[in-house]
Amino acid sequence: MKNPFRYFKTLPEIIRLAVMMYVCFPLSLRNVEDLLHECGIDISYETIRFWWNRFGPLFAFKIRMKRAAAHRYQPQWRWHLDEVFA
Repeated sequence: MKNPFRYFKTLPEIIRLAVMMYVCFPLSLRNVEDLLHECGIDISYETIRFWWNRFGPLFAFKIRMKRAAAHRYQPQWRWHLDEVFA
């Protein structure tokens, strides 16, 4: 598979951090920009939006594959509710 980050000047770790901060936490793009600025990373919120549109589906696919692999080797738990009280 080709490297999806090959034409970007920013490190892949920073791109992944910015996208995952936006996706995993209830933050706006400007909040992510401010948090990255506090860490010394000067990135525009429009850049984060572009990265999210470009790399979001790729990261989601990888997360789904990891979860599927983890569930493949674990027993499947089923919860049953015996009684319901009103």
